[in-house]
Amino acid sequence: MKAQPRQGQPHKPLAGEPSRMVAVRLRRVNRWLAQGLSGELADLYVDSRETSSAPEAYRSRSRQDFLDRLAGDIRRPGFAMVIAETDHLVGCAFGFPVGSDGLWWLGFDGALPQSIEQLTASGGVFAITSILVQPHLQGQDVARRLQERMLSDHQASLGATLVDPDDHPTLASLRSWGWLNVGEVRRPAEPTMFRALVFPLGERATARLEGLAHDAWTRWPG
Repeated sequence: MKAQPRQGQPHKPLAGEPSRMVAVRLRRVNRWLAQGLSGELADLYVDSRETSSAPEAYRSRSRQDFLDRLAGDIRRPGFAMVIAETDHLVGCAFGFPVGSDGLWWLGFDGALPQSIEQLTASGGVFAITSILVQPHLQGQDVARRLQERMLSDHQASLGATLVDPDDHPTLASLRSWGWLNVGEVRRPAEPTMFRALVFPLGERATARLEGLAHDAWTRWPG
């Protein structure tokens, strides 16, 4: 979720210099434009790993890993992306609607909470698979704006995401925004057991998940 500015990008204030607010615009792009931006998005991804405070096992994931995952997501029905830009690309979020068949939850450890099962069956769940933002813009809460735009554009009742348990900065950010830990998921082709998190939108979804909110983050440290 973090990345370093590259050469030629706007000057980052040094210690003691006055900070400048940079006007960041959000814009939806279709799958064809997303494919055209794949190189810039991969640069953003690599830089975010280099500057992350997460353990080496998480940061060592390669540029090609990201490109493969992006290509896979682009092929999914309903794929959507929102980018953040100034005079250049500074962030993005992308994802897709979760099918009512519930296959996105394949590999969930234990029984999926009934409230989430019902929201999935109704077609109201949208999965955010990645959020990337340059670190010098984090103070402007660009990542949160990207998340909110993605979910509101799709009129979702529930946001969902899977996070590597070693990605402590992302977990901390999501927790501060109100995301709930609901369990763990192991994908067949992935060695990692991911944390499954959800974000209810609207009074009805929030009420359905009320029972999950109590001590939702006490099951896992970090």
